Amino acid sequence: MGNKQNAADKWFKNPPTSFWIASTPETNYPALQENLKVDVAIVGGGMAGITSAYLLTQEGLKVAVLEADRILLGTTAHTTGKLTSQHGLIYAQLQRNMGQEKAKQYAEANEAALHFVAKLVEEQQIDCDFSYQPAYVYTASKDYIQKIEDEVESALALGIKASFEKKLELPLDILGAVRFEQQAQFHARKYLLALVPKILDKGGQIFEQTRVVDLDGAGDGPYTLITAKGSKVTATHVIMAAHYPFNFFPGLYFTRLYTERAYAVVAKAQEKFPGGIYINAEKPDRSLRSLPTPEGERILIVGEKHKTGQGENLRQRYENLMNFAEQLFTVEDFPYRWSAQDCTSLDDIPYIGRMSSQSPNLYVATGFRKWGLTNSTVSGLLIRDLIVKGESPWEDVYSPSRTATLSTAAQFAVQNADVAANLISGKLEDVPDKVEVKPGEANVETEDGQRVGVFKDEAGKIHRVDTSCAHLGCELHWNNAENSWDCPCHGSRYTMDGEILEGPTVKPLKVLNDHDD
Repeated sequence: MGNKQNAADKWFKNPPTSFWIASTPETNYPALQENLKVDVAIVGGGMAGITSAYLLTQEGLKVAVLEADRILLGTTAHTTGKLTSQHGLIYAQLQRNMGQEKAKQYAEANEAALHFVAKLVEEQQIDCDFSYQPAYVYTASKDYIQKIEDEVESALALGIKASFEKKLELPLDILGAVRFEQQAQFHARKYLLALVPKILDKGGQIFEQTRVVDLDGAGDGPYTLITAKGSKVTATHVIMAAHYPFNFFPGLYFTRLYTERAYAVVAKAQEKFPGGIYINAEKPDRSLRSLPTPEGERILIVGEKHKTGQGENLRQRYENLMNFAEQLFTVEDFPYRWSAQDCTSLDDIPYIGRMSSQSPNLYVATGFRKWGLTNSTVSGLLIRDLIVKGESPWEDVYSPSRTATLSTAAQFAVQNADVAANLISGKLEDVPDKVEVKPGEANVETEDGQRVGVFKDEAGKIHRVDTSCAHLGCELHWNNAENSWDCPCHGSRYTMDGEILEGPTVKPLKVLNDHDD
């Protein structure tokens, strides 16, 4: 208990630290300062964007990656590091909702992505802590036994090496688990940073601190991307790989995606981790894997997901994971903690491919639902094939224009009703004229009829911002686990000073007279 409390006290006075970032060098590529013309412009320098750039430069195309921050610092740097085709209990659901053929496409795409990374790591001798591991989805609830059995049956029918297990090597009491063979874990940021020089060697360009804020062009293109500083990039093909598309048209993706946050803690334990990568089927969600570090083996525990901008006392999410770790292991320390944000589509299958039938050379990769390391790789392979060959064997299951089913129509209604409820409730909420805040705390007050977010840092400085989201105007909620203002509608996030942390917004918040207490 003492270790946990000491770690918590230390963490919450300092920003979260991702092991993936702490264990790799920083990047420092230039910002775009002039107009540019390329074959392919890629918006977003995460795993989907860098993989796409690598593949397309290998094909001899002139490619530019445009990243708003620094490459590989977003969701890619805050993952579990699992490389697997086992995406929860997805295959029985896919067979039921989309049919055998599309379920097979999804299985084959993700298995191919895993093997692509494994082969590249071996051929290029990339040091990224890659190791094959069995993957498990387990349950301690009788309500999930039939679902686990159905998943085993579906996976086997789709060509995946799967089995039903009654025990785990972890100290967990379970009723059943589905096991996939030959899955993997790795350090995604090490892997991707090794690809960057290969992109540059083939004539590719990477621009950091280059936020794209607008898109011009229609039909077959060409398209023009406009940056916050006014530079323009004209391209025959554009790939939107910035996690959450910033543009409203085509596709209206802000009505077809929802965002969730999840939390991670790293435990130093006396026990050796038995191997394997694990996630449970029920709530609260719990994911486990070993984590090789220069200081020795650690254990990565992830879970506690919730919709962005929703929920109270988010610090408790970390503490819940710490409690879980201490129930299983003799924990000596919690050296790292971080959180991640993910986008989910209406049917749990990412949108990868042509953004709309009216814009065949405009592509999107989003909605990875916490399984982005394989699906980002799928994105690169699939979009490469569409650009180079005009088709992909997996394009139907991932098609952003796929036909809606009854379940997706119902989910569309649920998610957009949630957005409307948060938009309205935020505007109608009774807010005091003046609030007092302690160091490390935030609250909302009104000034001339306007909502103002007030945060006092540990040094006593007051930070005041307009809490209306710059995306579509929803009222932001304070996240006390990350010291950020989060949007409950579409997931945009901002620092205490209103700078952008997460899209889809492309504008910062209005700052209102920062001053010392």
